[in-house]
Amino acid sequence: MNTNYKTIDEYIALQDEKVIPVLEEIRKTIKKCAPEAEETIGYGIPTFKFHGNLVHFAAYKNHIGFYPGASGIEFFKDEIAKYNNSKGTVQFPLDKPIPYDLITKITEYRVKQNLEKLKK
Repeated sequence: MNTNYKTIDEYIALQDEKVIPVLEEIRKTIKKCAPEAEETIGYGIPTFKFHGNLVHFAAYKNHIGFYPGASGIEFFKDEIAKYNNSKGTVQFPLDKPIPYDLITKITEYRVKQNLEKLKK
């Protein structure tokens, strides 16, 4: 996997053409939840920062990796149970509909968490 991307635009443009619309929709979904978030590349993948790390996502051969951190996974563990997941990631298979509504809920939760941390 190339990890030398400079922007999210570059990352998305260099993916398989079948997954590009999915990645663009994920990006749009995140931006709706966090319009003030900074777009960057972190760990070689698309990253959104909003008073710290917010969420990351990445394309793989058979799935989209979504990385909301351990707290995002734990809080939504029941809703993500049907997907492969681990401490800080959930995998959305590309042969099934991407749960944009779940991505929205998780991202909104992470925005709220980061704002609460900021207040402290």
